[in-house]
Parts: sequence; C-alpha cells; structure tokens
Amino acid sequence: SINAEYGGLPSTMQPSSSTTVASETPLELFVPGRVCLFGEHSDWAGGFRRFNSDIVKGYTIVCGTNQGIYARVTKSDRLVLHTVTEKGKKADFECAMNGPALLQVAQEGGFWSYACGVAYKILTDYRVGGLEITNFLTDLPVGKGLSSSAAFCVLVARAFSQVYNLKMTTRGEMEYAYQGEITTPSRCGRMDQACAYGHRPVLLTYDGELVEVTELRVTAPIHLVVVDLCASKSTTKILQGLQAAYPYAQNDVHSAVMDLLGKSNEQIVSEACDALAQGSASRLGSLMLEAQKRFDTAGMLACPSELTAPVLHEALEHPAFAPHILGCKGVGSGGDGTAQFLCKSKEDQQEFMRICARDFPKMGALPLTVQGGREVRKAIIPIAGYNSDCFPASKTVKPELFPVVDHDGVAKPALLINVEQALAAGLEQVYVVLQDCLLYTSPSPRDS
Repeated sequence: SINAEYGGLPSTMQPSSSTTVASETPLELFVPGRVCLFGEHSDWAGGFRRFNSDIVKGYTIVCGTNQGIYARVTKSDRLVLHTVTEKGKKADFECAMNGPALLQVAQEGGFWSYACGVAYKILTDYRVGGLEITNFLTDLPVGKGLSSSAAFCVLVARAFSQVYNLKMTTRGEMEYAYQGEITTPSRCGRMDQACAYGHRPVLLTYDGELVEVTELRVTAPIHLVVVDLCASKSTTKILQGLQAAYPYAQNDVHSAVMDLLGKSNEQIVSEACDALAQGSASRLGSLMLEAQKRFDTAGMLACPSELTAPVLHEALEHPAFAPHILGCKGVGSGGDGTAQFLCKSKEDQQEFMRICARDFPKMGALPLTVQGGREVRKAIIPIAGYNSDCFPASKTVKPELFPVVDHDGVAKPALLINVEQALAAGLEQVYVVLQDCLLYTSPSPRDS
C-alpha cells in the first residue's frame, strides 16, 4: 500500500531497524505552507533577465499558511524518515548519508526524493552526519498549490542547520531547500520556499538568478480563504503557453504576456505592499480584482484552453459570496486550480466558509489570517550587574560569560546563546547594556 501511495519506494531503502540514533532530546520543528497573494508567474519570468535585460524584474508577495508540517528531529548516522500517510498508515525510509546514494533517490522521484535532494546539497557543502526525522503531523493539504513539497524541503534544511549548528540564515535555508527540490524531477518555482519565513508576508524580487527577500509590515489583520476548486487543469500547458513569450516577444500576444508579468505586475505588487503597510484591506481587494481582470485579458490569450477557467470564474462571481468579500482572484499557475478570497472580517470569513461548504460541497476551503500589528525586531540584554547569586565566581568571570552547554552539545558563553536565540527568532538587532568600566578603548600610539 505504501508503494502504491508514493509511487514506489526508492531502490536504496533499507530496514529502519539498522539505524543508529544519537540519544538526545528531539528537536521539534514546524514549517507552514505558502500562498502567493500577488505576482504569480513573475518568478520564472524575472529569471529570463539572464537572457534579456529589457525584461522587467519579477515581484511576488508570499505569505505562510496556518497549516504546515510538524516533525521531531535527532541525529543519526543515516537519513531516516518516518511519516504517516493521508490514509493514516505509517511509512518509513532510510538511506546512507553519501552523495551517490542520496542523488540516486532524489533523481528517482517520489515522496522521499525531496529530503534526499536537500540532504545531497547540504552534504556537498558541509561535513554533516544524518538525521532521523519523524513527521508526526501534517495538517497542510497536499497537492493543493500550497507548496507542501517546498515546506518539507525547508524543514529538512532547517533540521540540518539546527542539529549540526550550521548557522544558516532563513534565506540560506530557503536556498538549500530550492536547490534540493530541483535535484528531484519536480520543477518548482523560486517563490515556493518562501514558506521558510513562516507567517510573515514577504516581497520576493527576481532578477535573473538573484532573488531578494524583503519582509513586509502588516498593520491590520487580513482575513483570507483559499479555495481548492477540485477541478482539472494542466499546469504544463499553462506554462508552455505563457513561457512561449520569453525571452523575446514574437507577436502581440507575447508582448501582452510580457507586460502582464512585467510592468503591470510591478505596479500592482507595489500598490499591494503600500496597502498592507496601511492596513487597507479594501484596497487589497480592489487590487486582487484588477490583477484577475488583467490576467483574464492578457494571459488567457496565451492558453485559452486552460485559462478560460469556467469553474474558477463561477466561484469568483458567485452572488452569495459578494456580501462577505472585498476581492478575489485565482492563485497558483491559474486556471481551474485554486482561488483566494479576501473577506471583510473574521465573521465574514466564517460565513464564507459556511456558504462555500453549502453551495460548493466538493470544493475545499482553507481559512488564512495574516495577523497585523508591529513585530518585535530588537532585543535588549542587560548584563551590567554582578549577579550576587553567582558570587564570588562572578568577581572573576562575568556571569554573561559563564560557559553553558547548548542543545547542540557545545559549551558557549551564556550571552552568545541569548544572542543566537534572538537572531534565530527573527530579531534584527540586539543591544547589550553593560557598565562603563567594561568599555575598552585601544590606546593610541601617543599614549604608548
């Protein structure tokens, strides 16, 4: 049954009973899925700037979902994976931690290939051992355009970074997850791994191979509902139709597509960033409607068989939804795949879910709320006292410099652990308050 569900287990699978696991407290990790609020397709479009510098950069606004992938992680001498299928059945896998074995599994494809692809890329750059990853809960819908595979790749990259103290930044985790996933037969976009940033909305800018990430400030809650239309579409045909316009337009349809994913997208994304900062949900809703209108006008010409999308438009134009929403649009590659609706309030969000279940029982609706408010970005650590509890030891060694064994087994100064934890939590600046007598100024040549 496992073979049928995952398309066949890789040939390098070994019985998991042979694994040697380090006896340590498991590290618990969570990575959400992601939804693209604005800018679909502009990630690969901006990548064509490698061949034509006249192409406008790509821009997307991406936000993490409430649901995601949960796992416990410990060290091992092999890559060991445990998960539970959607049908509630347990599945286990392990592979030797060497390049050829990991690469073989990654290139074979299937459920386990994502973890092996990421492990292969990390093993190329770092001297690491293996991991035992127990995926004990996944409440993120799989195969619904919410980047569940990218979330799993980010989780594996983050697990290696934290277990082996690789000190990857969030951007670094995102990059290794992307490089690992494209090692498999999957051809994901550059935006998918932005789920590494969690629930924080981020702006991604695509300039050829360069990808820049900017965190966005949200001042008021944004209540969304992502709806799986449960209809058929061909992402391959959609991409073939749109990518035919690149890197150089050959006709009017191609020019319209390049403008849609270029200047037009740049304008809408820029205004959407301002609307998020101002907390203007009504403006965001208007921009969603405008983005869908432009996509219907220009994008549909490139692939009418898929982008006419009758099921999508039936949902977007459903009269019962209108009193509860500010705007709506298709998401993902387009077509009859997934739609997102911006609701007026939390109560409207709940009512929308009820109406969707009543009028479209075959469709699946997923609520998503982007929380507003100011995020904590700075930490202040006071170390000016002598800490009488540690006296007389603190008279010789400052308490903040006392060695403490961290979760990775390395003895570090207590202050360093505090700083690392602050940075890992996403804080941007750390201030340390200390006594003036502890400030040291190098003597000048004149003084000597």
